[in-house]
Amino acid sequence: MTSSEEYKRQIMRDLAGGNVESLDNFSDDSTTEYENFDDFAQRTTPDQRRQLFSRSVTPERIPTSQMEPELQKAIAQIKPNERDDVARAFFKHFKSRGLDDRHLEQQLGLSTRNPNRMNADDVSRLASFAYHNHPDIFREVLAEQPGIIKFFSNPIVAGLIGIAAAKWLGGRK
Repeated sequence: MTSSEEYKRQIMRDLAGGNVESLDNFSDDSTTEYENFDDFAQRTTPDQRRQLFSRSVTPERIPTSQMEPELQKAIAQIKPNERDDVARAFFKHFKSRGLDDRHLEQQLGLSTRNPNRMNADDVSRLASFAYHNHPDIFREVLAEQPGIIKFFSNPIVAGLIGIAAAKWLGGRK
């Protein structure tokens, strides 16, 4: 096992166990501990995850050169039905900004605009477009569809997201 894989696993173990030091002054009486990332993703609300990602997942903190390959790998690994949900979420948020799916299909060179028939490359293009041009939409979709995060393998990307989670979870312990 490479050191970056071990580093990622340690971050996820720390997050799951709540074994973190609080760096924020957020207080809550909750003593929730999570068994693993899936448990965290299932038991936290989108609002809690939105708060977690609000400052940490931005192009200023995680360079595009590191985020784009991670998105491609992560989206390729999620289940097809989850990938459909991610695509639907992106389209929903883009539509609320006045960007229609036909325009996005042409602009991004997507094979289809139907989320049920999109491949991993299409969803990666949507995610990259959001990350570059609408980071708030990107964070919103991550909050709604957190399954993508568990497949990030770059230690820097996983670490920055892990640090944000540690701050949030540490304040909740």
